[in-house]
Amino acid sequence: MTATPVTPSAASHPHFPTSSLHDLMYGHIYASALRAVVLHGIADLLAGGARTADELAERSGTRTVPLRRILRLLATRGLFSENADGTFGLTEAGADLRTGVPGSRHAGVLLFTDEMYQRSAGGLVDTLRTGQPGFDAAYGVPFFTHLAETPDASRLFDTAMTSLTGGVNELLAGSYPFPDSGTVVDVAGGRGGLLREVLTRSPGLTGVLFDRPETVADHLLDTAELAGRWRTEGGDLFTAVPEGGDLYLLKNILHDWPDDDCLRILATVRRAMAPGTRLLVIDAVLPADGTPHPAFALDVVMLMMLQGRERTAAEFEGLLEGAGFRMVRVVPTPALTSVVEAEAV
Repeated sequence: MTATPVTPSAASHPHFPTSSLHDLMYGHIYASALRAVVLHGIADLLAGGARTADELAERSGTRTVPLRRILRLLATRGLFSENADGTFGLTEAGADLRTGVPGSRHAGVLLFTDEMYQRSAGGLVDTLRTGQPGFDAAYGVPFFTHLAETPDASRLFDTAMTSLTGGVNELLAGSYPFPDSGTVVDVAGGRGGLLREVLTRSPGLTGVLFDRPETVADHLLDTAELAGRWRTEGGDLFTAVPEGGDLYLLKNILHDWPDDDCLRILATVRRAMAPGTRLLVIDAVLPADGTPHPAFALDVVMLMMLQGRERTAAEFEGLLEGAGFRMVRVVPTPALTSVVEAEAV
């Protein structure tokens, strides 16, 4: 009688680590494997349907055996499917790795698996002792100084942020009741993805996109639908921001900075605002009771890259009150971030 082969599993091995511990131990391996297939464009090659590892290797200029092994690993994470006929296909999650599609995570993967982040994460051991970001220790300058001095890194960062927030901007614009008229000033608004979505949804609004000159130069606002309803302005949010707006936006900005710098930013914005003008701080709002939230991981990214942090509603309220604002409410959204609404007093 021939015995039936038995494939060992984690559950059958008493010394195999639990799933959560295993994922943590192997996290950098999964990330590196993901970066490899993204750099070689494997998801784009699978856009038309499943292919064998031989076909994928030939089209991508890679070797069949290592590619098969990496795809097999990523299939266990739900990004690819390994089929009975020996082919590999894209799953719904893996489809986001393609380029040029709505919701693409291609640029985001390349950013968060870049050497900048890998070296900074490796410095968390020292961060626990010194309190300083691993990025500063690895590169000798703060993160945003490095971006300003390194065009390739700056382009990667801007492209990834635009990519990662594309669908999010629609969720944000649809979650808050923007006014029918007036001027919206998007402070440090990047290339203007959120402002474009807000102006598109509210035809009576005009907008001002404010950020670093090199960033706003590559803006996304030049569409026929928005003609004559926007302008860009370059500058430093610590020095001055455009005056005269009816509504000001700060999206994913305060979490980049420690409290003292946040107060400086908020004070600069407050000087540009008339009493009663509204400010929307769009950031993750951490639960105060420790309920699991994906922004806890983002909080550690802030720890290793910058001196910023994610905050609770009470912590936002303290910052706002310290800079001349009254917090009105927190508006939840389907995205990671919430809208913290405040009024200039």
